[in-house]
Amino acid sequence: MTIKVGCCGWAVRGGMKKYFEVFDIIELQSTFYKLPSIETAKRWRDEAPPDFTYTMKAWQAITHPPSSPTWRKSGLKVPSESQEKYGHLKPTKENYEAWERTLEIAKALRCPVLVLQMPPSFVKSSENVSNIKTFLNTIERPQGLVIGIEFRHDSWDIGTIRELCEELNLIHIVDPFKQDLATTFGQVIYYRLHGLGKRAYVYDYSDEELKQLYEKWVRPYEKEKTVYVLFNNTNMANDALDFKKILAI
Repeated sequence: MTIKVGCCGWAVRGGMKKYFEVFDIIELQSTFYKLPSIETAKRWRDEAPPDFTYTMKAWQAITHPPSSPTWRKSGLKVPSESQEKYGHLKPTKENYEAWERTLEIAKALRCPVLVLQMPPSFVKSSENVSNIKTFLNTIERPQGLVIGIEFRHDSWDIGTIRELCEELNLIHIVDPFKQDLATTFGQVIYYRLHGLGKRAYVYDYSDEELKQLYEKWVRPYEKEKTVYVLFNNTNMANDALDFKKILAI
């Protein structure tokens, strides 16, 4: 059906306008740290070409507890009495409100995919499995919005992820070089490429690796699904452009 290639963030020198010239999709990262105003989100939508696609990371209030270092980067303060009520998809009033605010931005941007990136602290446990099911079964889910989930702790096995995705109508988001997809039942495949170096995100993919990405993990789905390929490494803009060249061959 469609292959969409871009970056996790405005990685092109020259900002948004230049990015629009070379890519037709972005995964917004700023929405994870702090949500923009509705007016700002609408302006981003209006400034982009009509066929430009925004996907976004859900606000960290939903997925990450305030003890996460990512909260410090956001500059947001959480009262001590509310510390345990945010993150890890807990079915709390605070998380439901955070979800509603996240959805407002997703709707303004007309996002087709919303990314739930779970922190490394989110381990497989009966409590966390229960929270996932309760939260995702009781939130508003607009028609046409695909929700994807990325687990970052090794305790989450393929079987458990498959059961959760199929029961809750989620897509499994992976870096295909590092983890297998648990399920491909939906119409969307979503990859996030984090690099293969020893230092997190510091990487430049070789042409052979990009060809492997296409042949092994994109080509099998390109005729029947929409495949999103979002680079999230230090050389993401160049790697994404090189991958687009491979697709054009």
